[in-house]
Amino acid sequence: MQNLSSVDPTPITVAYGDGIGPDIMEATLNVLRAAGARVAPEVIEIGEKVYLRGVENGIEPSAWESVRRTRVFLKAPITTPQGGGYKSLNVSMRKALGLYANVRPSIAYPPFVHTLHPKMDVVIVRENEEDLYGGIEHRQTQQVYQCLKLITRPGSEKVIRYAFEYAKAYNRKKVTCFMKDNIMKLTDGVFHQIFDSVAKEYPEIQSESWIVDIGAAKLASTPEMFDVIVMPNLYGDILSDVTAQISGSVGLAGSANIGETCAMFEAIHGSAPRLAGQNRANPSGLLLAAVMMLVHINQSDVATKVHNAWLRTIEDGVHTRDIFTEGVSRQAVGTVEFAEAVVARLGRRPEVLTPVEYGNAPRIPTASAPREEPHADRRLVGVDVFLNWEGPGPDTLGPALSAAAAQGWTLRVITNRGVKVWPNGFPETFCTDHWRCRFQMDQDVVRPTDVVKLLQKLVDDGFDVIKTENLYLFDGVPGFSAVHG
Repeated sequence: MQNLSSVDPTPITVAYGDGIGPDIMEATLNVLRAAGARVAPEVIEIGEKVYLRGVENGIEPSAWESVRRTRVFLKAPITTPQGGGYKSLNVSMRKALGLYANVRPSIAYPPFVHTLHPKMDVVIVRENEEDLYGGIEHRQTQQVYQCLKLITRPGSEKVIRYAFEYAKAYNRKKVTCFMKDNIMKLTDGVFHQIFDSVAKEYPEIQSESWIVDIGAAKLASTPEMFDVIVMPNLYGDILSDVTAQISGSVGLAGSANIGETCAMFEAIHGSAPRLAGQNRANPSGLLLAAVMMLVHINQSDVATKVHNAWLRTIEDGVHTRDIFTEGVSRQAVGTVEFAEAVVARLGRRPEVLTPVEYGNAPRIPTASAPREEPHADRRLVGVDVFLNWEGPGPDTLGPALSAAAAQGWTLRVITNRGVKVWPNGFPETFCTDHWRCRFQMDQDVVRPTDVVKLLQKLVDDGFDVIKTENLYLFDGVPGFSAVHG
């Protein structure tokens, strides 16, 4: 492919992806070319074809080299196998390249795109590397599967600080935190604590926090309440799609994945293989992602031109089928024709929708490095031993474990799926074959060798130990959850 412009071109890596990816990427590049974008694309192949060649992460080493060299990646959707099979390439790239912040604006375009929320203008900043998306999963027993939720202090601080920096740079008035720390008091708890701490450094920006369930309900019913919302990975993934859909259509939403050295730009929707090659896909999400890319590489003039032409196209009622509405839309077009309509309107501005002007827009900011936290005094006080046990219930297991414990150890409690079942459990509690057994010692110093002796004694007595988690105090504060019940 030739450079879209020969004047100071910025190298970018481009991937056409799977399904509708080639259709919408070609449409997007045609618009950028016509608008005079000063970029030099390097095309790489990723996704399904690469998976099928036996490359488990879906990207060849040479493709990694291109992305790391250009540091700017415009990516069409790819197909990720569901259930078994290969790991998500999207997740792999975000984590490998340190793309810690996923930025997803959702804006309503009334009356031209149907929405119940005509004043909606929300930006979701999603943590992009941690949480359940670490993909650390295990089948531990016949009945029980586990997925680890990992939240770190520096990871949380980076994305939270980024959300405030974004709000400051783009004159946003409020940053809201969504989390679930009434249940996950340690993981979501630290996310909330860091949000409150960082918010104090930005007194000019209003801050607030919502438990994610009621926050999501408010977001769905009255999105005008919100401005910038920052949240952990899984909540952000789900709610950014919800937000895009209630604004008008997921097909209109682009996103930026921001790291300290690299950035990746993509539509938020999937590869829609059933529409591939049919000239039916809406290229708007990828095109608006490309607008974010242009701002990022300091080509705000082209970003302004493309975005306003896109707005004018929407305003003129030239719509793809996914947003076509009788009585509002004037012309139903395919992927190619929509891109041509945007090109025809380059240099024009919308008359009803609010024009954009990126002339003074800053590059999408990156957050400063996380603060160094003082090291807490960490003291081992016990161990949770997880057993595979298919014998009689907890009233049999508890006494048997107590009798088998190594000298100095006391069995404090047994839980099943997090609920206390011994001592004094309820017979109504449903139990599986996966048991957490909490042992503690009545001495000030518990050594790792004491844990090893306990485990050896339990194994020697025939117990099937499948996992352990050490119990620590950090500056005297428990670094482990209390027990339900």
